[in-house]
Amino acid sequence: MSEAKNQLPEWRNLYGRRHGKALRDSQRTYLAEDLGVLRPNGITREENPDRALIAPSSLFGDDRPIWLEIGFGGGEHMVHVAAANPGIGLIGCEPYINGVAMLLGRIRAAGVTNLAVHPGDARDLIEVLPAGLLARAYLNYPDPWPKRRHHRRRFVTAESLAMLARVMAPGAEFRIATDIADYVRQARITVPKAGFAPVTDGHQPWAGWLSTRYEQKALREGRVPHYLTFARL
Repeated sequence: MSEAKNQLPEWRNLYGRRHGKALRDSQRTYLAEDLGVLRPNGITREENPDRALIAPSSLFGDDRPIWLEIGFGGGEHMVHVAAANPGIGLIGCEPYINGVAMLLGRIRAAGVTNLAVHPGDARDLIEVLPAGLLARAYLNYPDPWPKRRHHRRRFVTAESLAMLARVMAPGAEFRIATDIADYVRQARITVPKAGFAPVTDGHQPWAGWLSTRYEQKALREGRVPHYLTFARL
């Protein structure tokens, strides 16, 4: 495969920065000791340049239901969901290394064992998953990319949603939480076009919802959270 084919255009990125403030010693330890164990193999373009599909059993070693969280932030929601649903396997994707380190610390503290972590773009994982694998997907407080010229970086675009639809089973839920009205507007238009049916749409969170630090910030700043559920047709 040529180098040009293996590179992605800058505008395709869903994320901005990959690094923030300096990591604490404990966080560097989590990354050094835990990430290698929790990280699925065969996801990156360096490991899998031909983008061959991975075996479902390579994720958790069995045929349990697989859920996905796209951009887990600091990981509090991901750990909460995994602890509340021990029979599922939850894969989280997050390119921001500080967030990955925070998640690893939370995993250690909670002692959950049904998680996998991809420290990169969610679409690199999605494109090597078998069709119909996922039973649920979460998109919680994604980067809003508020400038119009950046809207194509949002996950709720035709390209990204088509990729997600391919790997979701019929009836599987796609849940979106955001405080950005224009993100809600776009999701209402684009998600159904990708093969999903609207299920719920409003300001009431799902049962068992854990309010994240991003949501708490939105509430402090006067923005109203919105929760949307779609089902794969």
